Amino acid sequence: MAPIGEFLAIVMVILLFLLLLGAAGVYLLVKAGKKATKKARKVTKRVVSHVAAMDPGEAGEAERLRLDLRREVSITRQAVDAALRDGWGLGELPQLVAEIAAHAEQLDAQLGMYAQQTRVSAYVDHASLARLREHQAKLTTACARIRADLLNDQMAHSATGIEEIQGRTDLEIEARRQAPVLDPLDQIDELYRRTMIDRARPEEPR
Repeated sequence: MAPIGEFLAIVMVILLFLLLLGAAGVYLLVKAGKKATKKARKVTKRVVSHVAAMDPGEAGEAERLRLDLRREVSITRQAVDAALRDGWGLGELPQLVAEIAAHAEQLDAQLGMYAQQTRVSAYVDHASLARLREHQAKLTTACARIRADLLNDQMAHSATGIEEIQGRTDLEIEARRQAPVLDPLDQIDELYRRTMIDRARPEEPR
C-alpha cells in the first residue's frame, strides 16, 4: 500500500506542477493579448485620425489641428525628457510642459467633438472652430518656443566645447611647427660625421 500511496503522491505533485505551468501560460497569454489589443487600438485610432484629417471640410481641418497639436506636444516632451537625462537645469519647465499637455488633451477632445458634430449635422457654430484654432495656435507656439530655448542652451553648451577643441588644436599645430621633427637618417649621418672627426684628431699627449 505504501508504494501505491507514494506513486499517487508523485502523480498529484506532477499534475499540480503542470496545472501551475498551465495557469502561468494562460496568464502570460492574456497579458500579452491585452498589450497587443491596446497597441492595436492605438494604431487603429491613429490611422482613423489620419484618414479623417484628409477630409477637405471643417471636420478635416479640426482633425488636422488635432494631429498637429499631438505632434507638437509629443516632440516637446521628448526634448524636455532628453534634457533631463543629460542633467540640464530646467527649473519649472517640466511642470509647464505637463500643464501644456493637460490643456492640449482638453483641446483635443473639443476638436474631436467639433469634428464629429460637423460630420453629422450641417448646423454648427463656425465661430467655434476659429476659437479652437486660436487656442491650438497658442499651445503649439508655446511648444515651439520651449524647444527653441532648449536648442539654444544645447548649442551654447556645445559651442563652449567646440571653442576649447579649436584652441587646443591651434596650440598643438603651433607646437609642432616650432619643434621640427628630425629625420632618423640625418641623425645617423650626423653621428657618423662626428665619429670620423674625432678619429681624425691627433691624440693629446699624456
